[in-house]
Amino acid sequence: MKKETLGLLFAAAASLNSMAQTMVYPKTPKDNTVDTYFGVQVADPYRWLENDTSAATKAWVEAENEVTFGYLKKIPFRERLLKRLRELQNYERVMAPFYRKGKWYCYKNDGLQNQSVLYRMEALDGEQRVFLDPNKLSDDGTVALKRTSISKDGRYTACVISRSGSDWSEIYVIDTKSGQPTGDHIVWAKFTGAAWRGDGFYYSGYDAPEKGKEFSNVNETHKIFYHKIGTPQSDDQLFYQNPARPKRFYTVGLNDEETVMFLSESGDGNGEDIYVGDLRQPNSQLIQMTDNMDCFHTPIAVVGDKIYIHTNEGAPRGRLMTADLKKPGVRDWKELVGEKEEVLSSAKMIDGRLILTYSKDASDHAYVYTADGRLMHEVKLPAVGSVSFSGKKDRKECFYTFSSFTVPGTIYRYDIDENRSTLYRSPKVNFRQGDFESRQIFFKSKDGTRVPMFLTYKKGVKLNGKNPVYLYGYGGFNISMTPSFSATRIPFLESGGIYVQVNLRGGNEYGEEWHVAGTKMQKQNVFDDFISAAEWLIANKYTSSDKIAIVGGSNGGLLVGACMTQRPDLFRVAVPRVGVMDMLRYHKFTIGWNWASDYGTSDDSPEMFCYLKGYSPLHNLKAGTEYPATLVTTADHDDRVVPAHSFKFAATLQECHKGDRPVLIRIDTKSGHGSGKPIAKVLEEQADIYAFIMQNLGMKMK
Repeated sequence: MKKETLGLLFAAAASLNSMAQTMVYPKTPKDNTVDTYFGVQVADPYRWLENDTSAATKAWVEAENEVTFGYLKKIPFRERLLKRLRELQNYERVMAPFYRKGKWYCYKNDGLQNQSVLYRMEALDGEQRVFLDPNKLSDDGTVALKRTSISKDGRYTACVISRSGSDWSEIYVIDTKSGQPTGDHIVWAKFTGAAWRGDGFYYSGYDAPEKGKEFSNVNETHKIFYHKIGTPQSDDQLFYQNPARPKRFYTVGLNDEETVMFLSESGDGNGEDIYVGDLRQPNSQLIQMTDNMDCFHTPIAVVGDKIYIHTNEGAPRGRLMTADLKKPGVRDWKELVGEKEEVLSSAKMIDGRLILTYSKDASDHAYVYTADGRLMHEVKLPAVGSVSFSGKKDRKECFYTFSSFTVPGTIYRYDIDENRSTLYRSPKVNFRQGDFESRQIFFKSKDGTRVPMFLTYKKGVKLNGKNPVYLYGYGGFNISMTPSFSATRIPFLESGGIYVQVNLRGGNEYGEEWHVAGTKMQKQNVFDDFISAAEWLIANKYTSSDKIAIVGGSNGGLLVGACMTQRPDLFRVAVPRVGVMDMLRYHKFTIGWNWASDYGTSDDSPEMFCYLKGYSPLHNLKAGTEYPATLVTTADHDDRVVPAHSFKFAATLQECHKGDRPVLIRIDTKSGHGSGKPIAKVLEEQADIYAFIMQNLGMKMK
């Protein structure tokens, strides 16, 4: 490197350190808002920031972003990091092909396309022709194609899109053959696909929200409508609603033959109830199959009158059941494949056989069973990792996608009869895969519980207590954190960092018992697991408290916020992303009420209120405390975890923080909770996050 360039880098680093020491944050006005919970008064002086469309909030956002981006732009290697991220992301990514109505389809991204393109093929290995290109729907890639659904006769395709990352959806219909729009357009749909029946489809949505409150007001009374092709939305028929249960979700699905309908009801527990209708019968009525929303019940196939159902009712780690369409109540179900020690994470019927995926210590294992529940063989996977199968119940073609921390999503064609896997598509990423390795270790949490975590790093790592660590977790809502590949981690690993993913309680790694152990008044277990993971890494000389960055998003943002307020001494950097930071008011926005099954609410009881207040990140920031260098991230169109959580937390953190470590908030525009975000925005955000982490861990980019 030239001496002049080296001098400029040192000068930039010195300028950044000086800036951190003299950081001036926007002065955030306070008001006198006080809430009373069971006789206890709780101040909320930044309540005004909940009004995300007010002029005052917009001015505050602009002022905070000016400080944040001013800091980030001065990180000397930030642009080099972004360049490297673009190099790494610039590889062809293809999803497994799928068959619909006589044609084959697949999603493909050439590398840096903001949104993946849907291609159509006349035959499986035929010429790929563009069917739908969502990149043409906006200039900046902020319109995402969420899902498509083709009518039974193949004539029409319903396209569900979202704008700027919002959960709100629109549905357009196109002529499948020509690709031309029919003029059918649905607005204010949410948490839905398009379920075709005859010359129309069912979809779910809400009444149009109050203007100016589209992304913050509580969503209530989910409705199912039927739309007939060629008619305006105003003529759509209301198929189902339940005003007595306004805080529940209702969706409809049909089998390919359009002979059986399932209605799902969720939102008041950890699972859902299902209803079934036999559409072969004139004027058929929906019959309730289950009555326990604390368990999930997922129909996976219908063969004649037999319904195959994946459920954890009566089996916390999952099992496969069958029901008779003529007598569908849960009491008459029969067990087909019983509960095992491992967790049954997925079940599919392909070519008349059942492919069951089990999770053992957070990695996948797959097995093939006959339709009557007899084990045929195990599918030999390439290594420890995650797998996802695709195929149709009545077609021979079967594919699976495998990935791990060091292996990007690789597609295999699988011959069920021969139990043989053949490589179909293997991505080429610009990094030395053989330079890195992963291992799994188990540690004991605060209460003695054995918890697993994965470590990924460059081969030859030295246990000298000086390695930078990116510690990641989620711990909630029955979601398992299995091995996965991300090109954005590679520069951190190339520069000597260790990526650590912890399988916290609250997830589904060991079934429903593991999940429940991290919910409501046991939520502290999740934070203890994460803190114990950091302590294990320090005790075993992988790192030190000055070298640990903690990162998590959504419920994982809550995790980071709780841990940095409980143990600010243990971490050097914290990045809570789109986090749930106000545990006393989370249920008062959009669909926050749906998280009560995991969290409980401050309205439930004095005990629940006190427990939530005891760990709520917003309410546990203490004046005069030196907190980790913190980069809070959120987005203006996040209507899942509204940005008010991050706004109030950042304002309070800046007020309470003592010391020269930067505590900043990065507020993205035309973005939401994360789904559908264009690649350009993803890479800009990741460059900022990793640059912030690496700068504050004292790393040099290699």
